[in-house]
Amino acid sequence: MRKLQTPKWLEKVETWFHHHHTATYAIAAIFILLISLLVGAILFYKSPEKAIQSNTVVKQQPAPAPVKFYSALTGIEVADQAATTQAATAIMIENSPDARPQSGLKAAGVVFEAVAEGGITRFLAVYQQEKPQLVGPVRSVRLYYVDWLAPFQASVAHIGGSKFALDEVRNGNYRDIDQFFNAGTYWRATDRYAPHNVYTNFERLDALNAAKGYTQSAVAGFARKDAAPSATPNATSIAVKISGPSYNSAYTYDATSNTYLRSQANAPHTDREAGQITPTTVVVMNVAMTKVMEDGYREQITTTGEGKATIFQDGIVTEGVWRKPDRGTQISFVDAAGKVLELNRGQTWITAIPNGTGAVTWQ
Repeated sequence: MRKLQTPKWLEKVETWFHHHHTATYAIAAIFILLISLLVGAILFYKSPEKAIQSNTVVKQQPAPAPVKFYSALTGIEVADQAATTQAATAIMIENSPDARPQSGLKAAGVVFEAVAEGGITRFLAVYQQEKPQLVGPVRSVRLYYVDWLAPFQASVAHIGGSKFALDEVRNGNYRDIDQFFNAGTYWRATDRYAPHNVYTNFERLDALNAAKGYTQSAVAGFARKDAAPSATPNATSIAVKISGPSYNSAYTYDATSNTYLRSQANAPHTDREAGQITPTTVVVMNVAMTKVMEDGYREQITTTGEGKATIFQDGIVTEGVWRKPDRGTQISFVDAAGKVLELNRGQTWITAIPNGTGAVTWQ
């Protein structure tokens, strides 16, 4: 077999490497070094964009502020969105001397006070988040109370009422939970005599509302603000004349709690279970009040339009105007310049006094 011959150029290379060992080793070392550098460059190479990114300080974004929810009825912060739309309930509460002390008044978010008949006053107490376990004594409703409760989309708990009130509240546009048709939700207490002894509680009221599908309310509340007294108090003692000595009221401003300690008939006005009533805002509305001929002695109050209003909060008095364009629109209170007044968060107590015979003074 013929032996293959080595090319001449390869023989020359072999001969050169054979006679130049030192140079051969140097070339080999350089070659290995170049290969190592190339491999290292490939392994550790970073693109310019990545290099820039690695040297950039990432600014931490601040955590978003927690979402807060407020009651439309009281302006007080509540737990969640669901609490803002839970069902509202308005309850007619008696105020004759035989009905005192009442139960549940201190927990109401808004209270309307007006003459019901013969100079005797009565309360419309509106509740949403607060649910006292005893409320009463419950009595009958009048038309002007229906006008006041309408913007709250509240169920109305009462025992009958005047003809005009019942015609309105039973027309299908209201959440009527009259005791006449829902007797199981109310009971008569044994420690008082009729008709001053009908009571209810929110365990029963909530069950009745749920059974009727009254599970949510779109409450039209008042404009609210955080309490921030910025001036020296100028109205720390208030006297309200509404009818006679048994029903006239007074308030003493308590700077520590920024509330008004309510008195009635020259004595502290107390909730039987919860102590003295202490609203954060007191409003006195001057209204037109006339007799109606339903039975010869009941009153009727004009609830729409506008009239004088005196607002007390933070120990300060503001004289302004109340406005209510129609039955379904909430009352607003404006100052002399026509700016809507924001009310403190908490219980708002609104007393309607008759033009001419009613009065409010302060010092």
